[in-house]
Amino acid sequence: MFPFFNKKKSEIEKLQEKYYRLMEEAYKLSTSNRMASDAKYAEADEISKRIEHLKKQS
Repeated sequence: MFPFFNKKKSEIEKLQEKYYRLMEEAYKLSTSNRMASDAKYAEADEISKRIEHLKKQS
């Protein structure tokens, strides 16, 4: 009925969603568990680098 609901997400879009989700988790953890927050931030940073790499390729 609505073809725009069936649009598949690109790898960059999936990585961006994961990046935003990790950054949100890191922010929430920053008030209670700094080590876990730093780990989430580092993981988000790696995803950010992959996004930039993919953007340069296309």
